[in-house]
Amino acid sequence: MRLHRLRDDQWDRIRDTLPGRAGSVGVTAADNRLFVDAVLYRYRTGIPWRDLPECLGDWNNTHRRHSRWAKSDVWASILALLSVDADNEYAMIDSTIMRAHQHSAGAKKSRRRSGDREQQRRAEQQISRVGGRVG
Repeated sequence: MRLHRLRDDQWDRIRDTLPGRAGSVGVTAADNRLFVDAVLYRYRTGIPWRDLPECLGDWNNTHRRHSRWAKSDVWASILALLSVDADNEYAMIDSTIMRAHQHSAGAKKSRRRSGDREQQRRAEQQISRVGGRVG
């Protein structure tokens, strides 16, 4: 079962920068790729950590490790590495998530356009010259 996983080229780009690899300080991780895939699966599906499939590892350990990586900015460095060559073919903005500023709703709209005031002033001047009444 292939659940929302990184492509091989993406994995090759980030694997040498991740903590827990052989030769880095600390404990060597059993499977960094499985962990990254578990986090991606969780965020792409929107499930709670407790609902993480067992094939992706223990949910509690995954959550704990994710929190540690977030505090040490590992996720920011991964994003920086992967966004260098971003494929924006499928990027889009959905208007259902756009929100207007709170002051943009409910105000009465002016019926005049910017040029209408100048026209109204000229008309009033002409009427006053002729002796008519503006009203």
